[in-house]
Amino acid sequence: MDFQIKNKTAIVCASSQGLGKAAALELASEGVNLVISSRNEEKLLSVKKEIENQTNAKIVSVVADLNNPKDIENLYAKAHSELGPIDILINNAGGPPPSDFESLNDEDWLKAFNLTMMSSIRLSKLVLPEMKERHWGRIINISSVSVKTPVPGLFLSNSLRMGVLGWSKALSDEVAPKGITVNSVCPGSTRTARITDILKSQSEATGKSLEEIEALAAAKIPMLKNRRARRPCCLDCLFSF
Repeated sequence: MDFQIKNKTAIVCASSQGLGKAAALELASEGVNLVISSRNEEKLLSVKKEIENQTNAKIVSVVADLNNPKDIENLYAKAHSELGPIDILINNAGGPPPSDFESLNDEDWLKAFNLTMMSSIRLSKLVLPEMKERHWGRIINISSVSVKTPVPGLFLSNSLRMGVLGWSKALSDEVAPKGITVNSVCPGSTRTARITDILKSQSEATGKSLEEIEALAAAKIPMLKNRRARRPCCLDCLFSF
């Protein structure tokens, strides 16, 4: 299928691993030129090389901490200077740490708000003017299934991702007449570093082994039920079955 995005330009945030990396690779495979970003320069350069070896896309890497407004401005400025106007923005960030409600203080909430919600708002505000001028743009927010069903122990993420969803819907209504779409993707469990950290946190909180926690998570996925011939793992790609 031709998505008609060849030679478009995209920023993919938090793309040194996990879902961000997967999104970057798929876009590059479609002929999209990319700006990838992460706080980890070593991982970022490794991903840049990997994508360049697999595709013909032009890749620009920018080290950026999405907690820092100046880093966000620098990310956009370098993206624009190297590749021109941005057509596609993938808002993505490592989620807030697991926690129980009573352990959280005001600083925890503010830090999580800055990372989870404000990074998306700040970057979207930077790319929108030229999207409006060209009457074409795509903003995609990587959220979580927790907006439908809260995940135990993720108070910060459960709360703030709902805010991103509301903002995203309001923005989509406002910019749709300009040929711009705004969507939120709410993935379930995928075996990424963050999911591994969450499972470890749940294991420590409950006293259950990591294997028990994985099995409990797997039992919630219908496609994995009755597959007793192999060790259940909800976190691997379902297409492998």
